[in-house]
Amino acid sequence: FCTPCLQECLKPKKPLCGVCRSTLSPGSRALDLEKQIEMTETTCNGCNKKMYLSKMRSHAASCSKYQNYIMEGVKAVTKEPLHNTRNFPNRFTFPCPYCSEKNFDQEGLVEHCKTLHSMDAKQVVCPICAAMPWGDPNYRSANFMEHLQRRHRFSYDTFVVGDYDADEDDMMAQVLMRSLRDK
Repeated sequence: FCTPCLQECLKPKKPLCGVCRSTLSPGSRALDLEKQIEMTETTCNGCNKKMYLSKMRSHAASCSKYQNYIMEGVKAVTKEPLHNTRNFPNRFTFPCPYCSEKNFDQEGLVEHCKTLHSMDAKQVVCPICAAMPWGDPNYRSANFMEHLQRRHRFSYDTFVVGDYDADEDDMMAQVLMRSLRDK
């Protein structure tokens, strides 16, 4: 997981598993995973030196060849033409359908609505669903609060890789290509 996603799961009020969203018990360490990291060998992509995964982070920080390898990757990515962002709906932040507040992530919108609008019976369009390819931007939920709590217990972006409009076979091909590039 990337740091922002992991921090989102570890919010102090309710730390959650990044995959299944079940509550995490505080203070438990994955000792089996730590042991596996200590015993798994890998090779630096810069200097080809072999080492254990547990030593890779400190090595990468001091390996000039690895730094060059990363910079080449950054240059290659920045040379690709940027997508026209106006054609892509914002699926990361959402406005409150009851008031003028904006830029809530999915969990923030759910918390905001539970705290400030739990008694509001006005029928509104769910901004999260409206941003999705399968969503109807004109559908007004009869019970928006129940909809939020049932339908939006997890973030779609946790489970969707890349393009929301791509079919399952295309997404699998993308994942396989990325895994081959990462080796």
